[in-house]
Parts: sequence; C-alpha cells; structure tokens
Amino acid sequence: MDLLPLSELREEQIKEFFIQYWGSTEMVLSTGVYDCLKLEGFAVQDEYQSLVGLLTFIMKDKECEIVSLDSVIEGKGIGSRLMHKVEGHARTKGCRSIKLITTNDNLHALGFYQKRGYVLTKLYPDVVKEARKIKPEIPLVSENGIPIRDELLLEKSLV
Repeated sequence: MDLLPLSELREEQIKEFFIQYWGSTEMVLSTGVYDCLKLEGFAVQDEYQSLVGLLTFIMKDKECEIVSLDSVIEGKGIGSRLMHKVEGHARTKGCRSIKLITTNDNLHALGFYQKRGYVLTKLYPDVVKEARKIKPEIPLVSENGIPIRDELLLEKSLV
C-alpha cells in the first residue's frame, strides 16, 4: 500500500471518499468549518489505487490540527501510518504540538489516539448541537447507541 500526499490524487477521488464516509467534504468542528478538499493531507491507496485511508490537517502558529482521519480497513496499520506521517511532517515544519477533536461517542478513536500518546485536554459540552445547524446530516446517535453531543480535544507534544 502506498502512502502519498493528497496533492498527488485527483480531487474527484478525494471528494468521492469524503461523500461516502462523511456525507460531504465539509467538516464542522468547534475550531472551525473546513472544506477538506482545500486542506493538506495524506492518503493510503491499495494495489488497485483505491483509497483505504485518508488524513487531512491544517497548520497555524506552530501547531498542527488533524481535521479528519479515516481508515477503511481496520487492523492493518493504515491509521497509524497516516498519524506517523503527519506527526513527522509537522515536526519538520516546526510545529510544537499536534491536536485533534473527536466526539464523545467515538470510543474506538479515543482509544486509538491515547495509545499513540495523545492526551485529553478539553471537553466542549453539547457543541455538536451547534455543528448540526451548519451540517444537519450529523446524526443524533452513533451506531453504538451513544448520543453524539460533545467534542473532546486531544493533544500531543512534538518537542
């Protein structure tokens, strides 16, 4: 499987991926509203050049924020490879830390990030209600039955 910058992919391929997994290319977080087609990122393609993993991020003020991370195939190290790549890239750009936001229902992601050195630093209670005003397709309840209400900020020092 190949890991490459998003700039080397066709925009239509990236757009289709986001629509399939997120409903649109728009991400609504407490840190902002992002069009993922306009963000930097990395992707993993399989031998058929299908996207099996994708990560987008922004950098500002010596800080990198991961906006999205998806791995289509679990347990193959795709998410870990993408995280390692963005962390290395952020270090080379002089970033002192990396952060990301996930929602309270995403127990799998919380475990994944904490195993990789990310620390819970902030809770944004009930902010997903505001995000739904911008992106109404955000579900009320996740597939695991947990109501989707809060955002959690996780951070990792790169120094």
